[in-house]
Amino acid sequence: MNTMTARVVHTTIERPWQDVYDFASQPQNMPLWASGLASGLTQQGDEWLADGGPVGTVRVRFAPQNDYGIIDHTVTMESGLLVHNALRIVPNGDGAEVMFTLLRLPGMDDSAFAADAAHVAKDLAALKAIMEG
Repeated sequence: MNTMTARVVHTTIERPWQDVYDFASQPQNMPLWASGLASGLTQQGDEWLADGGPVGTVRVRFAPQNDYGIIDHTVTMESGLLVHNALRIVPNGDGAEVMFTLLRLPGMDDSAFAADAAHVAKDLAALKAIMEG
């Protein structure tokens, strides 16, 4: 069995977790805080399309709305590569903890993995600023 190295990138948001989930789980809000989707998302059936810049158009499929704070999504690159992203919003006292599990993709070196983690941290900071602002 092959597994990938994982890193959980997280932030605490001083806002009820359900408020954070309600905002963050809406694909049309993601370009406001998820810079990888800054070009916007266009719905096409059960999927959302985004311009992935140098990787071309990507297809994103989100977990259905739920009561558990799960915003998992699978990104399909033009190359056919599937990237599974686990994103959770959970209660943390009166606020929320937002956790993104970053998986190190095959062939990714240490510096690229660190850059991906920094990118996710920046996005979560943007979400925090919106939700607390």
